[in-house]
Amino acid sequence: MTMRFAHKASILVGLLALAACSGEDASPQTQSGATGGSAGAAGSGTGGVAGASGAGGSAGTSGAGGVATGGAPGSGGAAGSGGTVQTGGSAGVAGGSGTGGSAGTGAGSGAGGAAGSGGSAGSGGLAGAGGGAGQTGGSAGAGGAAGKGGSAGAGGTVVDAGKGGSAGTGGAAGTGGTTATDAAGSWWKPTAGLSWQWQIGGGTINPSLAVDVFDIDWEESASIVSQLHQAGKKVICYVSVGSWEDWRPDAASFPAAVLGNNYPGWPGEKFVDIRAQALRDIMAKRFDVCKTKDFDAVEPDNMDVFGNNSGFPLTRADGTNYALWIATECHARGMAVVQKNASEITSSIQSTYDGALTEDCYDGGNWCSDMQPYIDANKPVFACEYNASIFSAACTWGKPKKYSFILKDLDLGAPVTFCP
Repeated sequence: MTMRFAHKASILVGLLALAACSGEDASPQTQSGATGGSAGAAGSGTGGVAGASGAGGSAGTSGAGGVATGGAPGSGGAAGSGGTVQTGGSAGVAGGSGTGGSAGTGAGSGAGGAAGSGGSAGSGGLAGAGGGAGQTGGSAGAGGAAGKGGSAGAGGTVVDAGKGGSAGTGGAAGTGGTTATDAAGSWWKPTAGLSWQWQIGGGTINPSLAVDVFDIDWEESASIVSQLHQAGKKVICYVSVGSWEDWRPDAASFPAAVLGNNYPGWPGEKFVDIRAQALRDIMAKRFDVCKTKDFDAVEPDNMDVFGNNSGFPLTRADGTNYALWIATECHARGMAVVQKNASEITSSIQSTYDGALTEDCYDGGNWCSDMQPYIDANKPVFACEYNASIFSAACTWGKPKKYSFILKDLDLGAPVTFCP
């Protein structure tokens, strides 16, 4: 600590001397909305000792450093880190950089000195909405919001304009990448009461069926998805995320270590270890397939594996962790995601998921109300019943509440019955 402060002091003295030689006024001056960061104390007040140096660009080269940035000459660019702006453009960490070095136009010191830290602060990005700094610096803008976006750090760095971090928007770009999609929330947001067809058991898919949504298997062709879109339907991608099925094209890629007990009643199917990274890598590739085929959402079946005799010591916490990971992966690809059964974790994931899909919630003792938080948030509950004898009662109970009930056979082929 002591050596660091001594080093900064020596730099300051040198800067003052340089300012004196150039005849510049070394008095503090305000820079773009932030008072210069005296002594570069990160946002400290008035600073930028050498503020006057405005173009301090000279040292600009230090730019990235924030410190030297400041335009060495001046602007306290010296203050370098001083950057104030917005106190660091907010980016929290980023903050420090602020308009860094305030350096007048601080050449390079740009927003902070964007000083790298600015961007860097990208982590600032972490700060949330992007280093709140918005336009001033680092601002990882949406980037930050994305969390990963923080990485936006770049954003900050982009800010070499010294114009108050105008470049901040750069930060916004941040890592952008998939998290940018997440931050923007640009996936389909289904609403309560939508009509639907669930057809994952074969048969001819009929795009002219009068429903809002089709839920079909992830192995269906992109052309089928396109036909449904042309007919005005949204399309959900069915993926079993909690079991291994020996007929799938990627079945051989599942390591033996992730395969558990047989799934009762379903020959050729086994439970899987949802904690394993190897399994998650496989599921991520399946989500990629859904995205490539232009599906609008994902139905992650068997996400309630933690409540079954899977052969692994899975807990409810494991189930919640896995469910949230699935949502992050789907949203990052611009797709919505619906909770499949697993009603015991609804309270932990409902705010993240875009809807729910249930099987026999009415016939099974009417646990449908466990999904009420989705309806309350105007998100759909796609409810499938298999027992025709109670279907009318299910409709009477659920339709006024905007539950989307249908009656299907267990093979989930084309035949479907809707509530009157």
